Amino acid sequence: MINKLKSLVNKAPAQKVSDARLNANCTIPEVNKWIMSDFILNTLIPVVGTRPFPLDELMLMSSAVVYSRPSYIFEWGTHIGKSARIFYETTKVFNIHCSVHSIDLPDDVTHVEHPKNERGMLVRGIKEVTLHQGDGVTKALEIYNTLDKEAPALFFVDGDHEYESVKRELEMILNTVKNPFVLLHDTFYQSKESKYNVGPFNAINDVLGTKANAYQLISTQMGLPGMTFLYKK
Repeated sequence: MINKLKSLVNKAPAQKVSDARLNANCTIPEVNKWIMSDFILNTLIPVVGTRPFPLDELMLMSSAVVYSRPSYIFEWGTHIGKSARIFYETTKVFNIHCSVHSIDLPDDVTHVEHPKNERGMLVRGIKEVTLHQGDGVTKALEIYNTLDKEAPALFFVDGDHEYESVKRELEMILNTVKNPFVLLHDTFYQSKESKYNVGPFNAINDVLGTKANAYQLISTQMGLPGMTFLYKK
């Protein structure tokens, strides 16, 4: 099916990737979704597939990078480096000069999703991606504080469906970084009848609180796991 989709895409007239960010003067994010779709099918899917990020989340992740054009990306808790690889491929194809910092738990820490020997497997040897070990948000902010704070920075919070971890990490980012761009995973909201864990969704609302109107939020809909992109208006 993927090969069939790719063949259909390749029959369409090619568009320059430089056109992906349609209008930098818009008040909300806007990208050329045809170009982004070609990129996702032709570049991302063959490398990372659709697990744990389905197509709409791949679109939001890559579009957030194209829109924000960060100088630094910080991500953690993403197993074999899939999110880091997505970010790297996006910056490479769309000519965004950016360094990616990928953080995983130390080797001596026990966790059900610890990547062990597979840590960073998809980004090993890529000079634009630096692998670190430590507590994700703590290490990210430690690195951030050594860099140019006027340069745009994007943070990827993989919530693991936990209220407390998302609340802690988002609070720390917003309290430290003046104008961060933040992507958060596992943020799909559903009614109580579903019995889903909506902790990350509630954590975002509780952290923003009365300041919610100061932030732009864009979320994927219609199913799990869900992703939200937020930044100051």
